[in-house]
This record gives sequence, structure tokens and C-alpha cells, in this order.
Amino acid sequence: MIGISKLYMGQIEASDALRYGRDSARLPSHLLQFSKDKKPVVIWNVTQKCNLSCRHCYADTLESSDPDLSFKEGKKLIDDLSAFGCPVILFSGGEPLLRPDLPELAAYAVSKGLRAVISTNGTLIDKKTAAKLKNTGLSYVGISIDGLREVHDRFRGRSGAFDDAMNGIRVCMNAGLKVGLRFTVCRKNAVEITGIFKLLRDEAILRICIYHLVYTGRGAKLAEEDLNHQESRALMDTLIEETNKLYAFGLKTEVLTVDNHCDGPYLYLKMLREGNPRASKVLELLRMNGGNSSGLGVACVSWDGKVHPDQFWRNKVLGNIRDKSFGEIWTNTKNSFLMQLKEKKKHVAGRCASCRFLDICGGNFRARAEAVTGDAWAPDPACYLNDEEIRKGKFESA
Repeated sequence: MIGISKLYMGQIEASDALRYGRDSARLPSHLLQFSKDKKPVVIWNVTQKCNLSCRHCYADTLESSDPDLSFKEGKKLIDDLSAFGCPVILFSGGEPLLRPDLPELAAYAVSKGLRAVISTNGTLIDKKTAAKLKNTGLSYVGISIDGLREVHDRFRGRSGAFDDAMNGIRVCMNAGLKVGLRFTVCRKNAVEITGIFKLLRDEAILRICIYHLVYTGRGAKLAEEDLNHQESRALMDTLIEETNKLYAFGLKTEVLTVDNHCDGPYLYLKMLREGNPRASKVLELLRMNGGNSSGLGVACVSWDGKVHPDQFWRNKVLGNIRDKSFGEIWTNTKNSFLMQLKEKKKHVAGRCASCRFLDICGGNFRARAEAVTGDAWAPDPACYLNDEEIRKGKFESA
């Protein structure tokens, strides 16, 4: 994650993370990305079932013959994650609220010391559900919005999905839950960004994550609809401008981008060009962040117990928690691919290998590189930094 509000707007300093020793067990949520131990945030797809048919779904949700983990198996997984020291469990799907026992699982995770969050399409949340989620101790509810009404409904494959999601947002906020938007951007909805930021302001929503498209699941069919390099740069400029407007309005919404780690170097270089005196401090924070964390600081457990390096890499199975504990799977030194992921900077090829920002972006998104080239270590085609920007040499001083 690249925190535009954190970095560009100066909401945090390197000293904020250093004060906690950068230990993930001690860092507050807004500083977790700067941890030094990189205990994984675990995304658990609690079910493959979904009530919508989103055109860019990474899970390609369909009814499967593989049964979801049972409640008992889910509690064992949570025990394993707690014992291993994972700081956060993110309940996702499919649509996680199609599991009747989700509130109980979330409450159990909180009781075991995990920060529990949920990623949902929001359409199934009414006042009663919101109150139940609040009582579990849930830290955050992320609700997916892909545009304003017409565009969102088209992306989600159902008329009325936008209005239902907005109702879910409002009742969660009224229940006292922290709520944020999740927006996956491509050419078909990039024009909606300004309207989405107006929505943030009008509804006083305090967090938004803008996800870059990853070409897996149903999203594999949308590769040609991804932003080109010029459009990606323009997107970052727009996000920075809109974040500035929100802050000028008095709403300090947390604005982050996800799944394209060259956003960090781009932000740093933009601050240099502008003569921003905070550029060197931002560079220090980006180094702490370390960029892509698949197989290191991010993990995914599927509905059937399979463990993946991240939620997009379904073809990479590291093990199954029905056979071994999560900790055993995640530290298996005999899994050569997993070990390579933990040191991916040694294995990336092409322009990535010689990029001066490698320590900052971590080689960017390997699943996207593999989806396009067939090679997990090839350059990420979504990296929009030009050759001059990535050329080896000393960093410019701020």
C-alpha cells in the first residue's frame, strides 16, 4: 500500500514507526506497513459464494465442489495465525457475509489478539448486521465501490448494487464502525475518480483504497482495459490533487493505492520536482515499507484451506491448513518458490533488476508479471516509471 495522505500530506513521520520499534505486534494499524518483521496480514476467503457477479473479481467466484472450511477449522486457523504472530486477519470471499458464522469467527479472532477486518460488497449489511459486526470488535469494514450508480451496477452485474452498498456504508458508520471504500481502477471507470472523491466528502468517509487491476480470476479478461503508463501517471496526479482538495475541505481521509508499488517512487519523484522539503522523509518511509510483500507480509487462505502467496496467485499453492499449521507452511524452507518470494529482489529480471528503486517497490507485482509473460520474475508490465527515472545512481537530495 502507498499512502498518499500519509506521505504527501505529511500525516506520519519515520519517527512514528520507529517509536514502536517497527515490531508488527506493537504497531498501530495505520503504521503496520512500516513493520520490520513483516508478519503476514492474512486474507481468508471464507467462502467462494457471492451474491454478485463482478467483472474484475480476482477469485472468479463460482460454486465449487471443495467445501468451505468449517467453523471448527476456521477457529483452528485463527489459533494458528495468532500463535504465529499475524497482526491482521481480513475476512473476504466471495461475499463473506454469506457465511452466517462470520460474526462469531470475527469475534473469536479479536479474542485471540488479531485485528479483524472485512472486505465486502456491502449489499447485505442492514442495521441489525452492522450492530452485530460492531459487537464483534471488528476494526474496519472495506466496502467495494467501482464508480457511481450506473458504472458500479454495470461492474457488479446487478441493478441496485450501488444503492445497497451505500446503505451498507451508512448503517456501518451509524453503528460506529470504521468504514472505507475499495475502488479497483481500469479504463472503464477511471473517469469516476473525481465523483468518488466527492462521494467521500459528502458522506464523510475517512478511508479509500484505490486498487490497480491485477489480471487474475475474471480480471484476466480485462488486461486490455488496464490503464496504460501515461494514464497511470495521470491517475496518480489526480489522486494527489483530489487528496489535497479533501484536506483543504477539512476532511482528512486516508487515501492509499494498492498493487502497483511504483506509485511510491512516482510520488517521491513528484515531490522532488515540486521542491517539497519532505521528499527525503518520504523516501525513508518508502524504504521501510519495502514495496510488494507477496509471500512475505501478505498471505491468502482460500475457502478450502489452500495457502497462497497473496489473494491473486491462485495457481501458487504453498500448502493446506487442513494438513499443516499456517506457520509450518509459511516457514517451509523446502518450498523453493516461497523462499524466493521472501528474497524476491534477488530474483527479479530485466529492468527491475537494475532499477534504483528496487528496495522501495520490492519488484512490484509478480502475479501480474506472470499473467502477462508466463515468467514470475519478469518485469511487471504495469510499472510506468521510464528508463531515466529508474536508472542506477545516487538518489537526488531533497
